[in-house]
Amino acid sequence: MAKTAFVFPGQGAQAVGMGKDAYDAFESVRDIFQSADGALGLELTNLIFEGPEEALKQTANTQPALLTVSVAYLKLLEESGLKADYVAGHSLGEYSALVAAGVLSFEDAVRTVRARGLFMEQAVPSGQGAMAAVLGAERDALASLCATITAEGSAVELANVNCPAQIVVSGTAQGVQAVVERGKDAGAKRVIPLEVSGPFHSSLMKPAAQQLAAALADVAFADAAIPVIANVTAREVTDAASIRELLVEQVYSPVLWEDSVRYLIDQGVDTFVEIGSGTVLAGLIKKIDRSVRVISVNNISALDALQVN
Repeated sequence: MAKTAFVFPGQGAQAVGMGKDAYDAFESVRDIFQSADGALGLELTNLIFEGPEEALKQTANTQPALLTVSVAYLKLLEESGLKADYVAGHSLGEYSALVAAGVLSFEDAVRTVRARGLFMEQAVPSGQGAMAAVLGAERDALASLCATITAEGSAVELANVNCPAQIVVSGTAQGVQAVVERGKDAGAKRVIPLEVSGPFHSSLMKPAAQQLAAALADVAFADAAIPVIANVTAREVTDAASIRELLVEQVYSPVLWEDSVRYLIDQGVDTFVEIGSGTVLAGLIKKIDRSVRVISVNNISALDALQVN
């Protein structure tokens, strides 16, 4: 029995103007954008559609913006009667997945990711943390190199295991620079420093995780109506208490995206529907397994063309 997974992008997928076609065409989408503005008490809709790009790229703005656009297209998919057997999201995208699974209300999710973004921005002083994409290295060899560099006094860890031969590392500026300089020791073909505001998904984010735990204590969680694949474990989770704990761990733990996609394929998923801005996840999924069907719903014409069997 063929199965479908809805997957949701994370930070880096944002673009000024994302979601505007759906906003202009559907009242239900306008309601979602207006709910976000109201929940946050700021003009998020205007920032998404008009920019400036620099402001949209700030973590505390990017996170609620991407969530809002993903949930807007999700709403249209749901209205057309399409359903998923599983949901998953990349880092921030996990919150969109939790809205899709009925775990969080949209308003609670958008407030939470705004706070999460602020906590992540504030956790490490500017310039002290960094991230880099490592291309071509084997996971175990890269993890070993990171452990060696960390033992030498400059913390650096695996942050996003995205697909074969694409892993992001995160940590102190010195630790990441050491990976840039010594990546070939782990078989890396290239190491590309990333433009980010902090060392996300590393142990340096533990102060942000503690703040997030306190914030989540006041948020209502329901058990998932659709199994959610957690970034931290790459396994399905449905009970509210476990989901809450995993969201806290996720801030300082690696995003096991490749493992999550492989798990879904092992469960019989042959169609992945990427919902929200960009096509980042479609590219990663195709590098993990070329045989699966991947559809990116990031505009209303993609929605019109979508036929999930």
